[in-house]
Amino acid sequence: MGRRPDRYHQGMSFFAVLFALLAEQLKPLSNLNPIHHALAAWVRWAGRNFDAGADVHARVVWAITVLAPSALVAVSYYFINRYSTVLALAFDVVVLYLTLGFRQFSHHFTAIRDALEAGQENRARELLAHWQNLDASELPRTEILRHVLEYSLLAAHRHVFGVFFWFVALSSLGLGPAGAVLYRLAEFAGRYWAYRSRVTGTPTHDRLMDLSQTLFGWLDHVPARMTAFGFAVVGNFEDAVDAWRRHAVLWLRPNEGTILSAASGALGVRLGGQAAPVAADGARDVSRTLNQGDSPSLIEAEGSTQGTPPSMAHLRSVVGLIWRSVVLWMLLLALLSLANLIG
Repeated sequence: MGRRPDRYHQGMSFFAVLFALLAEQLKPLSNLNPIHHALAAWVRWAGRNFDAGADVHARVVWAITVLAPSALVAVSYYFINRYSTVLALAFDVVVLYLTLGFRQFSHHFTAIRDALEAGQENRARELLAHWQNLDASELPRTEILRHVLEYSLLAAHRHVFGVFFWFVALSSLGLGPAGAVLYRLAEFAGRYWAYRSRVTGTPTHDRLMDLSQTLFGWLDHVPARMTAFGFAVVGNFEDAVDAWRRHAVLWLRPNEGTILSAASGALGVRLGGQAAPVAADGARDVSRTLNQGDSPSLIEAEGSTQGTPPSMAHLRSVVGLIWRSVVLWMLLLALLSLANLIG
């Protein structure tokens, strides 16, 4: 087989991501698709059957929930690629289609933006509360805008740039789309156990919740900084780097602080502040709410960045920032792919 597999892994990643993004734009997954329901059921089943409360059980549950499916995808890809390069590319596209994309969160952004443009602030508060399980009833307009900006930036990172990074990283090692599955499952597991404990009031093994969030934080360390760097390059570079350096520590979660502070400088908008309290709503279906993209925790910061208060213009600006970042990383991946195919 020579060097064909290596060149395929590094040279065809661009086409796999491109086709997956195009497919996701043309035929987005529905909010309540069977894949997401199955994912919630899988995480719930692993916790129910393998978590007996000890620290070692938390590690076992995480390994079964996250590592086992990722390994299965890697093994499946290996045999598919041995049989056919075209089928291997198709397998990449299918897995990326299920794990990567804007439409998994953008409908919330669009609905809230349309409500605000129509002057329906109460409707915007209801949509925000439904999306993120916040008590948004008392939020002023600028705070609604701030929350929408922050959650949209983090959602774009977790649904697009983080998946993108880990797919490319492990695909270059011959593991196909295993990286995309690893990142998506790690993010979902941390989000699921936090949601289960925070909103439903269902008892959760604290060690399992903490471990899931810690391990996802490690996996997200480099992608978060790559996303922040991309925002700086396609936005106001000097202000983004300055805000990243000075204000990232304001956020209680370092990866969130890195992304949001850089985006704040890139857009010239003020972000950060105390999050709204959690609504005591335990009646919602877990898989439904998780599918809609709620964050593992409320975005909490001990202060705010510099810049102008959030406005409707910033909602339009953040869309451009995200898309320019996508174009930037796709161009870089295309250049790397071309170099590998030629060389």
